Amino acid sequence: MHVHNLWTTRQSTAQVIHILVSNLTHRLASILAGEPLRRIARRRCLVLVGVLCIVSTTPAEAITKSDQYKLYAHSRIIDAKEYRCLELLWNRESMWNPAARNGSHWGIPQLRNDKLRSMDGYTQIDWGLRYLQSRYKTPCRAWAFFQANGYS
Repeated sequence: MHVHNLWTTRQSTAQVIHILVSNLTHRLASILAGEPLRRIARRRCLVLVGVLCIVSTTPAEAITKSDQYKLYAHSRIIDAKEYRCLELLWNRESMWNPAARNGSHWGIPQLRNDKLRSMDGYTQIDWGLRYLQSRYKTPCRAWAFFQANGYS
């Protein structure tokens, strides 16, 4: 079943590439009317190679669950500097472990709320980001407070 899905995916990708190359070649041939077919074919091959390079590039994949949580948090915080502050903060607070506990503080953001015990890591991240926003406005301000006081 997996192989069939892989073939179907590759077949549709090949069809997309074929359509792109055909359209580009057709337009290129009409633009370069009178140019030798060998030169047009060479350009068509270059376009095909370029499209194959783009299509064959695979996105980065998270290896660990904490990597997945970090990617999720980064999708919520686009600014790289602010994300880095959050990463440093939650590395120190919980090592991105949703089961982390420190006294009455729970989860990835180490909030004092028993509800966090039953939440998944993604929901904990959402709660933690709302908390940081309401108390510190930005993750970098929260990180600066943590560095000065040892807690956030």
